[in-house]
Amino acid sequence: MGKKVLVIGEIREGSLRHVSFEAIAAAKTLAGDGEILGVICGSTQLEAYAKEMVYYGANRVQIIENKKLKTYTSDGYSQVILEVIKKEEPDAIVMGHTAIGKDLTPKLASRLDVGLISDVVEIDVIADNIVFTRPIYSGKAFEKKIFVDDMIFATIRPNNIEALSRDESQKADISKLDVEITDLRTIIKDIVRKTSDGMDLSEAKVIVAGGRGVKSKEGFEPLYELAGVLGGAVGASRGACDADYCDYSLQIGQTGKVVTPDLYIACGISGAIQHLAGMSNSKVIVAINKDPEANIFKVADYGIVGDLFEVVPKLVDEIKRIKVNA
Repeated sequence: MGKKVLVIGEIREGSLRHVSFEAIAAAKTLAGDGEILGVICGSTQLEAYAKEMVYYGANRVQIIENKKLKTYTSDGYSQVILEVIKKEEPDAIVMGHTAIGKDLTPKLASRLDVGLISDVVEIDVIADNIVFTRPIYSGKAFEKKIFVDDMIFATIRPNNIEALSRDESQKADISKLDVEITDLRTIIKDIVRKTSDGMDLSEAKVIVAGGRGVKSKEGFEPLYELAGVLGGAVGASRGACDADYCDYSLQIGQTGKVVTPDLYIACGISGAIQHLAGMSNSKVIVAINKDPEANIFKVADYGIVGDLFEVVPKLVDEIKRIKVNA
């Protein structure tokens, strides 16, 4: 018998985060021949987001529109999600392991008095058990967990579980649910963003990261150009952020963002263990450094010993040439 799985979608800057579709794929593994129910919260015009969830595999989507949901607050979102859970009684709940997911899901799990497995990178069905794999010790090891309670509740790390193919021919019921939101303790008056231009680092397929070796704010310009031709995002080590070469929103590492792109290009990064904790699970790692003994080469799939200010422009020119001749 299949399960009913609730997938909490997340809207960011006018579009659904791709990890919402990856969560649907994870839900498919959990549901078997059961039902995948998507949930979208916001203030207005949510039908387009609901359709996207359907195209990526949701069997049904519920929309909760309320002006108090214009921006995320944990007390507002938890009220409406708990109401959906009470109404639908799902067997499992899945959401992306994002900043919002990390804030919202522990509160929901506490209110529901259920366990939560966070930061899942793989889901397997072994015999009659659903096994969840998650990294521990800053990615140095992995643990496998199963739920012993009836309710399954998990968050998945972006860029690890492949989304299902998008199919615009998919049809499903999209309905609205009215939920009264009361006693809000938090009201968002304004949002000041200090983030990198372009895509979110946690969902980027390609990341070009700079360390102290970039030497200055201007030293990041070649990295932005390389990221641009590759359709990727720019990140940084803590050393580069501490040196005020870039904003801390770009920081990747144990005290920054944890990323798992298809391609990670480390430019002028020595490879401190704190930085490796945030990117060592990338699928392909390319290191560019003048020091042949740099620690980053120990985790790199490909290494280039040289000055990044000479190597990166050559890479940009070669990629442009390939694109023109393609």
